[in-house]
Amino acid sequence: KKIDHASTDVVTADREAAAVPEELPLPSEEPQDEKRQTEAPPSATKPARAVLGELKVSSVTPNSVQLQWSVPAAPFDSFMLQYRDAQGQPQALPIDGGSRSVTVPGLFPSRRYRFHLYGLQGGKRVHHASTEAVTAAVNLDEPPKPSEELQPEDIQPKYPPIKLPSTDSPLARAVLEELRVSSVTPNSVQLQWSVPEGSFDSFMLQYRDAQGQPQALPIDGGSRSVTVPGLSPSRRYRFHLYGLQGGKRTDRVSTDIITGEPQPEDPKGKDPPAKATPSEGPLARAVLGELRVSSVTPSSVQLQWSVPEGPFDSFMLQYRDAQGQPQALPIDGSSRSVTVP
Repeated sequence: KKIDHASTDVVTADREAAAVPEELPLPSEEPQDEKRQTEAPPSATKPARAVLGELKVSSVTPNSVQLQWSVPAAPFDSFMLQYRDAQGQPQALPIDGGSRSVTVPGLFPSRRYRFHLYGLQGGKRVHHASTEAVTAAVNLDEPPKPSEELQPEDIQPKYPPIKLPSTDSPLARAVLEELRVSSVTPNSVQLQWSVPEGSFDSFMLQYRDAQGQPQALPIDGGSRSVTVPGLSPSRRYRFHLYGLQGGKRTDRVSTDIITGEPQPEDPKGKDPPAKATPSEGPLARAVLGELRVSSVTPSSVQLQWSVPEGPFDSFMLQYRDAQGQPQALPIDGSSRSVTVP
């Protein structure tokens, strides 16, 4: 049951007036203001100096790139990833300060992209790292029907294979358990899984979209759930989750789902208030704090919130897209921020 909710309005930055296009260098250029912004004030001490390690490409598909980095000294408040899309338009993706990897979706096959990752402290960019990646080519063979199972060659991440040492013992064998559907909406699905034995370096979720085109979503090895957005209502999808070790897929689980039907909305656009049962005590009452906009770009918004009282099982973010179509994004109950792309 929805027992509390918070709302906020945002206006995404105009492509012409936003600060991002002015700050983002051309793909072939290095940032011009890095030297000025990376100079620490005279009063700053060395322990407070945050440093970004190398920005590496951990996996690549025809439509996405996964990047990883390290922070060898001191923490950052947050990160900002900047790049130019296939049309040359600047894009900016805000990232939580505790993250060490990010997946950049919506890319084009067989294209070169240059990524700039900025580390922010006190709202200022104090360090940056850059890298280039070329998205994988699309298999030109005729794809099987959407109901057919994806074959390993349908979508193959293009990164150098890593040979497992010959001394690997049976204990190094990681095992994937059942792939379950934890929530479903007309436009998205949340999946969960477990790893009862061993550990995986990363995961790869594969499925076919409503047009029958293969899609691949790389996932961090520590994750046990993922939300797949951008689906079509009342359609059957088959998902394959692969566990990767040393660059090789070593185990797989699959599941079928049908997305929900579009639900008619309340004429006033509001949800009915949640009724508490008489037996609920004060401790059972979970409360949402203010919903705030932490950052905004021409193509995305990052939201933050707090939970001053009690825990929630999960959250559901609802909004209308540019065409006025209702969208719903399920969020894990432990999350306190989300980026809406």
